[in-house]
Amino acid sequence: MLHHLPARPDTILWGHLDPNAAPVLRITPGDSVEVETLSGGARNLPAEGQPGTALPSHLAVIAAKSPELGPHMLTGPIHIEGAEPGDRLIVEIGEIRFAQDYGWNAIEPGFGMFPDLAESYQNLTIAIDRARGLAQLPWGPEAALAPFFGILAVAPPVAGGRLSSVPPGAFGGNIDNPFARAGAVISLPVFVPGALFMAGDGHALQGDGEICDTALETALNARFRFTLEKGTAPPAPEILYQNRLITMGFNPDLNRAAEEAAARMIEAICARSPLSRAEAFRHCSLFGSLRITQVVNGVKGVHCVLDLGSLKGADPA
Repeated sequence: MLHHLPARPDTILWGHLDPNAAPVLRITPGDSVEVETLSGGARNLPAEGQPGTALPSHLAVIAAKSPELGPHMLTGPIHIEGAEPGDRLIVEIGEIRFAQDYGWNAIEPGFGMFPDLAESYQNLTIAIDRARGLAQLPWGPEAALAPFFGILAVAPPVAGGRLSSVPPGAFGGNIDNPFARAGAVISLPVFVPGALFMAGDGHALQGDGEICDTALETALNARFRFTLEKGTAPPAPEILYQNRLITMGFNPDLNRAAEEAAARMIEAICARSPLSRAEAFRHCSLFGSLRITQVVNGVKGVHCVLDLGSLKGADPA
């Protein structure tokens, strides 16, 4: 069954993930949902003389609600029938579409890799050519866009209560991973009954690291298909994209985040092949790539990328 979930004041959680939030939609495994998302607060709307037209739905949410704990507008939560703690929620990302004709990027004192670089809050809106998938940057280059969702999440454990949308975690959240794009499949561990899936923080373009604290942020709409595997929850989100497996680590210490991402890849290799842990360790060094996902969300992210084709014919000595 195909459902539609619009972005409006009663379907948006602004700035937080709440394990006790009431679902705005209930579906069964195998269902698909067309999800609308929004991006930014009032200060990220196009200023006079800047390109772009604000969505009426965005203005309605800004007028009706205020951010709590964080800045991101999240659409949801979606309750998936039968999902229980310890299960794996599998989310197939279908076509991603630009919902508006602009994106925004902001720099701000105290934020980003160089928190002293900005003297004041400075928001810049940039026109998006949705038909061509391009943006003309004001400092010259024409950029080919690569949209993805910065936040794909399930509800965190009840014991932790309501959390800010900023730091990522085992529940997903603000992972800012460019592999969360059309055609990818993301697996998330379930912590509460129904999983309570949320999506938001659309990005038109972002480099690894998200150095200035924001990407080219924009509103995206997409179709998601949901399935379950009982009792196979991964320790943290995993993404499969074009036969590449992406494991993730999250920690305030970038070294620890890298260790987590690599350790999860070693475990994944052992689960998918006859290789021993020592052999998987060697295999990761030869074929795996560690990349900095983001360094600006308090809890830093690192992802490890492995072409699963490298395991073809794997046979332990």
